[in-house]
Amino acid sequence: MSSRWVDIPADDGGRFQGYLAVPAAGSGPGILLLQEIFGVNAHIRAVADLYAEEGYVVLAPDLFWRQEARVSLGYDEAGAARARELRAGLDVERAVADSVAALSALRRLPECRGKVGALGFCLGGRLAYQVAARTHVDAAVSYYGTGLDPLLGEAAAIRCPMVFHFPELDRHIPPQTREAIAAAFAGRSDVETFVYPGADHGFNVPERASFDKPASLMAHSRSLALFRRVMGPSYDLPALWERHTELEFATRDARATMATMVAEPYVNHIPTMTGGVGHDQLLRFYANHFIPKTPKDTRLVPISRTVGVDRLVDEMLFCFTHDIEIDWMLPGVKPTGRYVEIPLVAIVRFRGDKLYNEHIYWDQASVLVQIGLLDPQGLPVAGAETARKLVDEALPSNTLMARWQESAADTGS
Repeated sequence: MSSRWVDIPADDGGRFQGYLAVPAAGSGPGILLLQEIFGVNAHIRAVADLYAEEGYVVLAPDLFWRQEARVSLGYDEAGAARARELRAGLDVERAVADSVAALSALRRLPECRGKVGALGFCLGGRLAYQVAARTHVDAAVSYYGTGLDPLLGEAAAIRCPMVFHFPELDRHIPPQTREAIAAAFAGRSDVETFVYPGADHGFNVPERASFDKPASLMAHSRSLALFRRVMGPSYDLPALWERHTELEFATRDARATMATMVAEPYVNHIPTMTGGVGHDQLLRFYANHFIPKTPKDTRLVPISRTVGVDRLVDEMLFCFTHDIEIDWMLPGVKPTGRYVEIPLVAIVRFRGDKLYNEHIYWDQASVLVQIGLLDPQGLPVAGAETARKLVDEALPSNTLMARWQESAADTGS
C-alpha cells in the first residue's frame, strides 16, 4: 500500500488535509476514517494502512484543523491533556460538516471506485453515526462512540447497515446507553451491536493500557465483514491458500511462498511454537527449517473447510513417514522411519489478497505415540486412532475411559 497527505476543500472556504492510504491494487472502495480526540495520530494512520491492506482507499481527515493543523498526539498524560483541550474547543457541528466535505473529496479521488463507508473511534465513532444519519454512506462502523445519547432521535435517518462496538467496562458508554442505542435500532437486522466482555474504552489502541488484543481482532473481523458484504472487494481465499500450500509442499520454493503473504506475516505452529514473525524470520524458517525438513511423502487429506470474511479454517489429515528430522514438528528427534497420520487444523488469516498469519494445531502426543517416543499405556492419549476416527465416526468412542463400561447399567446401553 502507499500513503500521502491530500488537500480537502471545506464547505465554508479554506482547505484542510487528510491522510490517504491506497491499496497495492491502486484502487478500491472507500472508507472515511474519523479520528479520536488525539488527532490523526500514529494509531489512526495505522488503522488507515490496515484497511488499505484489506483493499480499501482510506481517507482520515484532520478534524482539528480549525484549531491546529495536523494534530498527532500520544496517549501519555501530556497528550491526553492536550487532546481534552482540543475536544473542548471543537465545534462538533463544524466537524460533521468537515467530515462530509472529506467524504465528498474521497468520492472524487480517482483511486476511490465503488461504494464508500464510514469508520470512527471515540469522537470519530460519534461522527461516523452523524455522517451516516445526515448524508449517504453505504455502511458505517462506530467504535466506542461517545455522546450518542442526545443523537438517538436521528437513528431513523440512518438507512445503511451499521455496526457498533462497545467495551463492557467503558464508563463513557454505560449499560443503559448501550441498551438505548440497541433499542433505537430494534427491528433492524442490518444494524448490529457488540459488547466486548472485560474490555474498556480505547481497546483497539496498542499504545493504551486498555488495549485488548482479542477484542481488537474480533472487532476488526466484524467490521470487515460488514464492509466486505456491502462494499466488497471480495477475494477467493481458498484459491489463495491452495496456491500457498502448493508452493510449500509441491514446488518447495520458500521465496515464492513468501510472495503469497503480506510484507510482515507470521506463522505459529502451536504445539511446538515454531514458525516466524516478520518477513526475514519467516523466510529463514521456510527456507531452512520447514520446506526442506518436511518429508517428501507428506499428504494433506482434506476433511472440512470453513471460509469466513478474513480467514479460512482447514481440518485435514496430515500424513507422512518420519524419514527426516522434522525441525518444525519434532525438533531434535532423529528419524524413526515410522508412518504417522494425525488430525491437523490450520487457521489462516488474510489481509486483502495476501496471507497474514497461520495458526497450526495438532495433537503432539499422538505424534509421539506413533513414532515410539511416548508409551500410551496408562495415559489418556492415542496414536493413529485419532486420525482414523476422524474419518470413520463409527469406530469406538470412549476407549480411554475406564469407567465407560460402568455407566452402561445406568443408561441401559
